Amino acid sequence: MTGRFDFVVSYESPTPLIERRGVFLLPCVAAQVFRCPVIRRNAILRGVLLTLIGPLLVGCERPGPIEFVSSEKVLALSPALQAQIRQILDKECGTPAQPRLLGDGSVATDHLLEGQNVYMQRCAQCHGMTGDGNGEAAKWLYPRPRDYRAGKFKFTSTPFDYRPLSSDLVRTVRSGIPGTSMPAFNLLPAREIGAVVDYILALTRRGELELQLASEAEGTDEALPEETIADLKGVVLERWNEARSSAVNLLSSEPVFTAEKVAAGKQAFLTRGCSKCHGEDGRGQTVDNLRGDLKDAWGHVTRAADLTSGLLHGGHRADDIYRRIFNGTTGTPMPSFQSALAGEPETIWNLVGYVLYVANRRRAGEMPAAGMLSLPEVSTGAKTAGLDVNEE
Repeated sequence: MTGRFDFVVSYESPTPLIERRGVFLLPCVAAQVFRCPVIRRNAILRGVLLTLIGPLLVGCERPGPIEFVSSEKVLALSPALQAQIRQILDKECGTPAQPRLLGDGSVATDHLLEGQNVYMQRCAQCHGMTGDGNGEAAKWLYPRPRDYRAGKFKFTSTPFDYRPLSSDLVRTVRSGIPGTSMPAFNLLPAREIGAVVDYILALTRRGELELQLASEAEGTDEALPEETIADLKGVVLERWNEARSSAVNLLSSEPVFTAEKVAAGKQAFLTRGCSKCHGEDGRGQTVDNLRGDLKDAWGHVTRAADLTSGLLHGGHRADDIYRRIFNGTTGTPMPSFQSALAGEPETIWNLVGYVLYVANRRRAGEMPAAGMLSLPEVSTGAKTAGLDVNEE
């Protein structure tokens, strides 16, 4: 089996979506298009096609009134506790008509409503009205759209399992995530991007508080006391306040990537744990990947990236890859190597050079064969071909 895993589409029948939303033809046509062998083998082509037609899979029907949906943990509680939690969330986080960013009264309601308008027009189809990742198009997509409610975001400048900075989310919205159905919204005005990011943060903190309240209420029918509610609110906000001063800085400046550094990076790739998930050839064809044994924090099957596809989800710049190695990818099996490599900044950059080399073979006009990738001959001081990806 030699297929890549960076981007696939579920081929489940679109009939339920058609029946529920009155969308008649497009999902059926799209499903047939994505069954085409040429498209199924070409991750880049799949990404381009789904970026163009993905938002249309939910049809042209205007969404109904915005309603926040309670989580499964809340729905498992008694009716009285469900009602109390909804009241707390309305008080602390606002309603769809009057949203509020928990813990930040400086963010105006009108600003959040502008973000809500952008979100409903461009984001809710995948991420859902509540930010739960269950929009109408979600079941057709791999990777699944992000469920914001746990406060976990994959591609951040903060350490593993820390909350992101607003600038991290702005970048994701503006640049998209290569190899997934998350497109770049770089043509949106900066004001709209800022507004939709703040609205996403409002949904996220609302979801985090809901999770804290539901977890506290499990196993009891008694109403939550005010003191407990205040403590749980503090738990949520503490994580965000902690992240503000936790951005990870590069341990050393980016070097020139020579053939020697790429060769050293390959050796580190094979000996420091990278190949266990990504495979010795970088294709991700490991047993765990093929069996679907790897799961993310949201309970979905996830797979280590096929680096040879060139579709690096966290970004293609050298500092992007550096942070993925150093910070890890929150919510996924990709760990942080901060502890293991904190005293070896050169090794981190060598790994970056090797990942860039592997990821750019196709752009350099080569088709990597299965098996260990060969490297260019080492010549002192020579810059490795195909690594000049830092220019925009």
